[in-house]
Amino acid sequence: MSQDSPNLQLLRSVNVPADLRAQPESRLGEICAELRDYLIRTVATRGGHFAAGLGTVELTVALHYVFDTPHDRLVWDVGHQAYPHKVLTGRRDRLDTIKQRAGLAPFPARTESEYDTFGVGHSSTSISAALGMAVAAELSGEPRKVVAIIGDGAITAGMAWEGLLNAGARKTNLLVILNDNDMSISENVGALSNYFAKVLSGRMYSTLRSGGKKMLKQMPTMWELARRSEEMMKGMVLPGTIFEELGFNYIGPMNGHDIKELVATLRNMRNLAGPQLLHVVTKKGKGYDPAEKDPIKWHGPGPFDPASGTIFKEKASGPTYSQIFGQWLCDMATRDPRIVGITPAMREGSGMVEYSKKFPQRYFDVAIAEQHAVTFAAGLACEGFKPVVAIYSTFLQRAYDQLIHDVALQNLPVIFALDRAGLVGGDGATHQGSYDYSFLRCIPNLTVMAPADENECRQMLFTATTLAGPSAVRYPRGQGPGVAPVAEMTALPVGKADVRREGRSGLLILAFGALVRSAELIGEHLDATVVNMRFVKPLDEALVLRLAGTHAGLVTIEENAVAGGAGSAVLELLANCASALPTLTLGIPDRFVEHGSREDCLVQAELDLPSLEAAVRRWWEQLSASKMAASGT
Repeated sequence: MSQDSPNLQLLRSVNVPADLRAQPESRLGEICAELRDYLIRTVATRGGHFAAGLGTVELTVALHYVFDTPHDRLVWDVGHQAYPHKVLTGRRDRLDTIKQRAGLAPFPARTESEYDTFGVGHSSTSISAALGMAVAAELSGEPRKVVAIIGDGAITAGMAWEGLLNAGARKTNLLVILNDNDMSISENVGALSNYFAKVLSGRMYSTLRSGGKKMLKQMPTMWELARRSEEMMKGMVLPGTIFEELGFNYIGPMNGHDIKELVATLRNMRNLAGPQLLHVVTKKGKGYDPAEKDPIKWHGPGPFDPASGTIFKEKASGPTYSQIFGQWLCDMATRDPRIVGITPAMREGSGMVEYSKKFPQRYFDVAIAEQHAVTFAAGLACEGFKPVVAIYSTFLQRAYDQLIHDVALQNLPVIFALDRAGLVGGDGATHQGSYDYSFLRCIPNLTVMAPADENECRQMLFTATTLAGPSAVRYPRGQGPGVAPVAEMTALPVGKADVRREGRSGLLILAFGALVRSAELIGEHLDATVVNMRFVKPLDEALVLRLAGTHAGLVTIEENAVAGGAGSAVLELLANCASALPTLTLGIPDRFVEHGSREDCLVQAELDLPSLEAAVRRWWEQLSASKMAASGT
């Protein structure tokens, strides 16, 4: 185990941040080196978010050294960068369990530690949450410091700017740290930048600045000249003018790997009043050469060999659904110049790398801005283009207003390729795609499709391009059952299901999406009729009603929340048609499914094949027994 390394003597003595604060400042560099080594060795055994954490080692150590955590609040954005934080806050020896069932959560979680002040997983929430905590401290008279740590990617989202605007206007005591790991500004890192950061954060500068302003305000002409001169000088030598205009005192940029300068600057800023912004420049993957050279590849690797940098990958038996989508997008873009691809910062995860290279003029990464992505697509659709928004199911939740008002209400032909639908695994509750059937099927004009296999996914995506209105094709993470995609693309009849098996027992199973194969196996064991429903909206109402009239019991199976999901749509249809057919709806239960492998998550939700079959068999036997009892046989 990595914690047994002989080079971790100091780190082993740090069980909580108070232990860190008891160390002399001269030892912090050694602690950082040991912490970085520990991260490399430990994440190598299981995989996990990696490069971002390596980039925040010094920043994390400095924050816990300067601030009185957990009394002072540290609010991490997203949480990819929070592995060093977990190590320093009592979870060092469990880091190798991260993202596994019953192991450490993949992101900060309030239920896991008092040091995790705010649960995260989706980006750009830190400033708003930290402002709420700072205002709470203000209202309660609590002398508490609050710090939000946000990455340069997360600050691109609208919610981050909403928080900045509100914080700047309120003048509440709040420190925002912008962790900037964009290599394009690496030239700003150096002695001069560190000097500016230390000087501008010092009490002397702050006192002279505020005192000088009071004096100059008595002389309007001189005050205006001084104000403009200060803005001009800051604009010339510091990239913080925009933050100053929002009401923040901007400090930086400074080297985020210089522990001595970080501690000195944070000590200065800890006692400054009002909204403060510290801009630190870090290197993603710092200290591990392969991750420094390719931080995207090393963002969240699986297990790897630390010595060689070889990432161990299971041999794939076929393409993933993301790869199916990526190939389809390239094929469609070749055929139709109106096809454009849009992603909110998920190019690699959504399978769009090849498309971005082949069609750079029709590829748009709008950064972490899901709301903008959807309305941007709506604008393209207004002008005759066919926008394809590749977005994870869990992230589309953030653009629900735009989906309804900007796309569906205007009946615009925007295609939503919903990746990671259903249970996704290691990233846990914040990333499970559990709700899209429920929140999509209630929207007018929207067609919702659920492929049972790889070929259906390709054909449904093509079907979406033939529709005059908006549509969504939702597919799971990883590989399908192994049905090879057919190169020729054929539009499916909209709203028509596919009967996979005719049974004789009187049991009818309607399955949606990725669980169709499980339904088929159950159908074989119970001699049931099995239908691949294909469409969540519109339902194949004629088929459902016809089969309902010839069967004694009906089961719906879906990898979505039972509440409001596809099974609910079937129940609504049957109720409206006065059908009294006994029905069992199986899906994700009314609770959050935590992290683990995808298989673990299916077991948690009782959607693995043994659990599904047991539930169907138990219900069917009870139904059959009650009917026999009612008939007196």
